[in-house]
Amino acid sequence: MTVEFTEWAKDILQRADAGARRLNPDARVRLVRSGQVMEATLSDQPGPEDDVVSIGAATIFVERGLEGLVDIEEPHDRLVLKPLGSQPNIREDHD
Repeated sequence: MTVEFTEWAKDILQRADAGARRLNPDARVRLVRSGQVMEATLSDQPGPEDDVVSIGAATIFVERGLEGLVDIEEPHDRLVLKPLGSQPNIREDHD
């Protein structure tokens, strides 16, 4: 697996994990391929081709074969997969 995470993506994934587990203690974020893009879904268990990744207190499932930099795009803190070596997106302050 060659997936890297920006600090912003780590923050969002940890928050999503915590929110999902409040509703279902077994729920985890799962990153999967959906056509030409990556999609975040919720799952109670990893798929047969998933890697289990720890990000802080969060455990997420990542479909094998995904490659790139997991980052966030505005609006709405949308997860995106960019080519490895890409520059992270700039996080706007929303004070």
